[in-house]
Amino acid sequence: MTRLLDLGIDRIRNIIMDMAKLSESSVFDAIESYKSGAAIKKHIFDQSEKLRILQDEVADLAIELIARYQPVATDLRFIRSCMEISYGFSRFGRYSYDIVDVLETMGSISDCDKSAVIEMTDTVREMILLSFSSLQSRNKDAVQKLYELDDTVDALYRKYLREVTSPQTDAAKKSAHPRCYISALLILRYLERISDHACYIGDSILYHDRQFESQTLII
Repeated sequence: MTRLLDLGIDRIRNIIMDMAKLSESSVFDAIESYKSGAAIKKHIFDQSEKLRILQDEVADLAIELIARYQPVATDLRFIRSCMEISYGFSRFGRYSYDIVDVLETMGSISDCDKSAVIEMTDTVREMILLSFSSLQSRNKDAVQKLYELDDTVDALYRKYLREVTSPQTDAAKKSAHPRCYISALLILRYLERISDHACYIGDSILYHDRQFESQTLII
């Protein structure tokens, strides 16, 4: 017999998967906007707002389930994990909006060197896809891989920061317009935060599984 609690848990599970797809689209669209120069701020804002609304929906439903059914053990861990995962996906949307907002504020960057940002976007894209696949597989090795990639992202951010603040910075960078390195530094920082939240999502997935190795998949 299906429990009423199970119906609520299924609803949370479906919302989380909707958020996964939407947050992936939001980040990837923002990255493509940086590469192509396309103006999509309104589009990304709408996605960010929808993710925020879905996060609130997960939180409200989770609180209702806890108050009404007093779940314990696996059910409670699942609900808590979903609340944290939904927050991570919501942050993906917010940082995507921050990226396109920088592009609009700074103006055209078509003449800027984009290599540092593009290098980091490749790693962040891999992390996002890996965090989403771990929702299905609950692969501990995948979570470890997320942290290895996060170390790469952190190193790239620190490397660029040192380059643009170093007295030994090459002549080409020194002659670039300030909007080039300011916009790149801001966007790199937002990408670095996205990578952090990809790791947090992995942690939340494993949290549900630590004491219940034989249970079915979280998502």
